[in-house]
Amino acid sequence: MPETIAIIGASGKLGGATLSALLSHGLAPPGSVVALTSAAEGSDKWASLAARGVRVRHARYEDPASLEAALAGVHTFFLVSTPEIALDFTEADGTPLGPGREARHFAAVDAAARAGVRRLVYSSLAFASGAGGQRGAADGGFGGVGGSESKADVMRAHLRTEAYLRRAAEERRFDEVVAAREGLYSESWPLYLGYFSPRGCDDERAAVKLAGDGKICWTAIRDLGVANAIVLAAPPGRYAGFRAFYLSTRPGTARDLKEVAALVGEARGREVAVEIVGRREHERHYVEDRGMDGPAVRWWASTYDAVEVGECVVDDPTLEELLSSVGEKPTPLEDIIRAMVKKSD
Repeated sequence: MPETIAIIGASGKLGGATLSALLSHGLAPPGSVVALTSAAEGSDKWASLAARGVRVRHARYEDPASLEAALAGVHTFFLVSTPEIALDFTEADGTPLGPGREARHFAAVDAAARAGVRRLVYSSLAFASGAGGQRGAADGGFGGVGGSESKADVMRAHLRTEAYLRRAAEERRFDEVVAAREGLYSESWPLYLGYFSPRGCDDERAAVKLAGDGKICWTAIRDLGVANAIVLAAPPGRYAGFRAFYLSTRPGTARDLKEVAALVGEARGREVAVEIVGRREHERHYVEDRGMDGPAVRWWASTYDAVEVGECVVDDPTLEELLSSVGEKPTPLEDIIRAMVKKSD
């Protein structure tokens, strides 16, 4: 009988793509898959998941008891990182405004251990890449290709969660622990391009101000879903101990934000320029001129520091190998942008 696989955030972007891949590629029978959702039983979201033939259980990141109960009888747990980014925000002087997303992750890991989960797979993020000059495994870094430090605040909770998972593996709380640094979503280009409108045509700006620029190995959410599904469905013992790798496209297809802007301009029929203004002016512009939330803007602005030093240039073949095993190839960024952006009238 197939091992039971549970996915938290099963109706979200990454969790949903992974659930779809498990089913569409026949990697796991629906009856062996548990979709964990914060939605209430009887809701449309619950019904939509149940209609796929999977088991649906209620669980919330902020309620470890609900997670422990929902994970009863589960062999493999896909811990998709919580989307509660405000937990990471700080005041201008660096004073934390929340406990950090890692607090949610630690509690979920502990709940999974208490429930008897044997394999835990965590969705980290593709920063701190060794291909960009960060520390590699020989220097105590990440999985042979990455580093254990990052300039990006978005990576802070992931690094702390990875360290917690490594300790959990050393303590043998699980048989298998995987930290998969998921490639930066191709579909997230609007966030990196100055909070640009995903439709393109309804953003009035001919130029966007950014704190910095650099190459990024963009990766489609659907492709990540397929790769994650293959990892989750692997035979027991395939990832014994603690294993870590990137799931990302590689340097040959990396694009910087000026190149992304050019693709957006081509797709919408109206050019978009990028103006590099430095971090201080970036923060001032988006808070004062565009009326955005200060803590959120400051948190995100650090991303450009990481991009500039090459943290998002990844040279790990794992994604390509996993996709190839089911006859697929990575989706080009150009295809994603063309599908998202609408032509101007």
